[in-house]
Amino acid sequence: MRTVKFRDRSDAGRRLGEALKPFHYRDPLVLAIPRGGVSVAFEAARILKCRFSLLISRKLPLPGNPEAGFGAVAEDGTVFIDPDARRWLEASEIDSVIEEQKQEIIRRKRALRNDLSLPDLKRKTVILADDGIAAGSTMRVSVEFCRKRECEKTVIAAPVSGQEQKRQMELIADDVVILETPLRFQAVAQVYENWYDVDDGEVQEILREADEKNILA
Repeated sequence: MRTVKFRDRSDAGRRLGEALKPFHYRDPLVLAIPRGGVSVAFEAARILKCRFSLLISRKLPLPGNPEAGFGAVAEDGTVFIDPDARRWLEASEIDSVIEEQKQEIIRRKRALRNDLSLPDLKRKTVILADDGIAAGSTMRVSVEFCRKRECEKTVIAAPVSGQEQKRQMELIADDVVILETPLRFQAVAQVYENWYDVDDGEVQEILREADEKNILA
């Protein structure tokens, strides 16, 4: 049964920002996982009055079933693969999917971030925000990406996940803030009244607004 909790991603982002405020993080930076996480992260950053940017990580989609995944890759090439994946997939299939997603990351860096590097993460509290956590693979590689850059603290923030996914996130991050953990979690979309696929154009518009408001890192 679908239980709506948020009007849209912007509404979820504002509520997530309010939930993060009491933590009083020192020198926070909100990094969105595009594309779905961009509106959520932007609104949270506005509430927190902090900087905002994009960390581009991609799910590794299962051949023949792109809605499912067997891991993820971050923009620096950090890879997480489900330990069971090698039982279902040939090494050549895995390598092919990783290469495809690396090429998409290159395209998105160019299209969404103008090929600019991320700001220095050293000694920062990095809040990794997405519109929801399904398997959690993209969050795993994103946390590892940030730790390689010597951030002070990693915070995973999302409007929704399953209860088991939240427990898994608590094992890899310093803090986890997830607003809803439905008992019967089937998909991120189940808690949104207005759910749709976000395109590059919407992300670019949000980035322009962030730049105008002087919060774009």
